[in-house]
This record gives sequence, C-alpha cells and structure tokens, in this order.
Amino acid sequence: MNRTKIEWTDYTWNPIVGCKNGCPYCYARRFAERFYGSFEPRFFPERLDEPKRVKKPSKIFCCSMGEPFGDWIPRSWTASILYTMRNAYWHTFQILTKCPENLLGKHSFVFPKNVWIGTTVDTRSAIHRIQYLRDVKARVKFISFEPLLEYIPQLDLLRALRAFQTDNYINWVIIGAKTGPKPFIPPRRWVEEIISAARYSGCAVFLKDNLRWPELIREFPNGGNEV
Repeated sequence: MNRTKIEWTDYTWNPIVGCKNGCPYCYARRFAERFYGSFEPRFFPERLDEPKRVKKPSKIFCCSMGEPFGDWIPRSWTASILYTMRNAYWHTFQILTKCPENLLGKHSFVFPKNVWIGTTVDTRSAIHRIQYLRDVKARVKFISFEPLLEYIPQLDLLRALRAFQTDNYINWVIIGAKTGPKPFIPPRRWVEEIISAARYSGCAVFLKDNLRWPELIREFPNGGNEV
C-alpha cells in the first residue's frame, strides 16, 4: 500500500492492476505501462495482507490502478479482496467502479460494513451508472464526478439521485477536474449544479483541490468534515 495525495483517502491499495474500460484520460494506464509493461489486468495475491499491517484505522482506496468489477475480472480475485476487507474491519475501504451493473444479478456481491461503493460519472451519458447503486447492499454509496468533462443538468442528476425512491440511496458526492497532460477545470456552473442537486438529495459533498474552488468543502458521508 502507498500513502496518497488523494484528499479523500489515506492509502491506495492495488491487489488488481489493469483495466479494459479504455478511458482516454486514464492516469493509471501511463503508470502501469511504465512499471509493468502493459495495462492488462493482473492480480497480485501477495498484496492481499497489506491492509492488515496498518494498525491505525485508515481510509483505503482499493484498486486505484484497476477495475475490480469488470467482466474480465475473475470473481475469485474480487472475492479474495473482499475477504481481506472483512478481516481488516478497523479500516474503511473505498471502491470506485465504472461497471456498477456487475455488482448485481446472479453474481451480486455482499459488501462488509466497512466498504464504501462508488461509481464514476464523467459525462452526461454516464449518468445511467447511478441507478445500479440503488440495490447494492453497502453502508455508503457514492458518486465521483472526476474528471467532470461535460455539463450534467441538475434535473437529470436529481432524477438519478432520487430514482423515484422516498429514501436517499446515495450518501456522498466527489467532484474533481481532469489532470494530466491536457488538464481541464470544469466551469463553475457545472460544479454548482451538482452541489445543489447533492444538497437537495442529502448527500455529503467533497470538492477536490484541483477544481481551484474558492471555498473549502470536504465533507464525508458520516457527517464529518475535513479542514
């Protein structure tokens, strides 16, 4: 595991590295090709015990360099990771996926109480991913709008967040800019509309530093704030 500069977590942990989603802005691909020679998904079972060696309760971002729920990932890999999470109960594990549809159905997963599940929404066409979180059994469910590449109308987002339910099922929203070789900071209006929809829906809001936002907003879904 590695200490990280990602503001909303403490460590990154990568028992799976590699992905086939093919996102053109992927930072992980550049690192993987440099250090591993390719971005083909691979499993590192020797890394499974790493969280247990950290005794201080921490937030751990799992698979920042890969996609743990892709169609191409053997279920045994993901099951092994969840087993570690369940046993390292003093930590909070955060998982992001662009394949939330694979969290449900006949191969649905049971997530320990210390696991937060999120999906990435970078464009308006990706907003459909939110609906798959509705029936996922996880204590905290969240959305990462990073990188935010397109304007997402507030009404569309409100519909997705509420999903015609009386109870909110999304707990947390993260918003960030595109970094790397061709950085892009989304217009203020785009961010404001997401914040407004999140507030209306009862979601905590976390703004990344790369937005260069004038106000520090670092809320967590447990009701806490980072200052």
